[in-house]
Amino acid sequence: MTRLANLRTKMAQEKIPALLITDARNVTYLSGFTGDESALLIGAEQAYFITDSRYTEQAAQQVTDFEIVEHQKGVFGEAQKLAAAAKMQVVGFEATHLNYAEFQDVTKVFGSIKLVATTGVVEQLREVKDAGEIELLKQAIKITDDCFDFLLGFVKAGMTELSVATEMEYFMRKHGASGSSFETIVASGFRSAWPHGTASDKKIQNGELVTFDFGCYYRGYTSDMTRTIAVGDPGDEAKKIYQIVLDANKKVVEASAPGATGRLINDVAHNYVKSQGYSFGHGTGHGIGLDIHEGPGAWGIYNAQPLVAGNVVTDEPGIYVENLGGVRIEDDLLITDSGCEVLTQSPKDELIIL
Repeated sequence: MTRLANLRTKMAQEKIPALLITDARNVTYLSGFTGDESALLIGAEQAYFITDSRYTEQAAQQVTDFEIVEHQKGVFGEAQKLAAAAKMQVVGFEATHLNYAEFQDVTKVFGSIKLVATTGVVEQLREVKDAGEIELLKQAIKITDDCFDFLLGFVKAGMTELSVATEMEYFMRKHGASGSSFETIVASGFRSAWPHGTASDKKIQNGELVTFDFGCYYRGYTSDMTRTIAVGDPGDEAKKIYQIVLDANKKVVEASAPGATGRLINDVAHNYVKSQGYSFGHGTGHGIGLDIHEGPGAWGIYNAQPLVAGNVVTDEPGIYVENLGGVRIEDDLLITDSGCEVLTQSPKDELIIL
């Protein structure tokens, strides 16, 4: 079945007679369009792609399964006109993707057509990746793996974190990425104890841990990996916490399989790290795909959703010790019929000391 057909099945199950899609990632997922400021209006029989004159030629090349409609006075006005012509009496909208001003606008424009808030309708479909999506994710992950290999021959004491992050982002773009998944984290020494210590003008010193958390977009799909290395000997405690985090990372791999819940997997990592006398405050992972954070959600104590084959999730335990530094090891995992496949191939089995 096509993605559009799958969505219509879900709409029927949830009694949504028509749906207005405005989130850019969801538009891309359903139509193949990679531009901006467009929307989809979908009914039981109708499928409209609404855009303006800047994108009609691009849409003609990319969009499948939809009738392309060029609007003159705004996406919402065109959607209302199409809905009225199709005698749609109730239209769902993506409540989490409209700000207050947009909500007021769409409500006013649609007039007597009833609008019903929906959440996660398309996002839930996106959680299970098809073969084509998995190949794109693997390519994005390969670019980050290659970037880490480059780092091992590049990073030296005396370099600033910002200069290293700049080279990383240039490397990924040079090797096919369209951009970074998020602001690149290069955190050295005491700053590596900051879980989201984005690159600064601090110089990397001999004897420090250095954490790299980064990813890229490749043809719309993202990657996310973290590795911690040392520049010079960081001391015994740093080596100890590295081994604990590595063991926790591997325990998550062992536990990740269809039927396992986010709550269970999160507990596997946190309980093991706690048993070794340490702790970490963030979740153990999240889904990736068209977004850097998407379903099946952050692995936390409230997530009882079981994993299924086709989910792609991260595995990222850590330990952070003030004034010493921190360690995080993150891989991207594909849930398979019998367990999981570790997609990230960068070395991790011992602390790399440059």
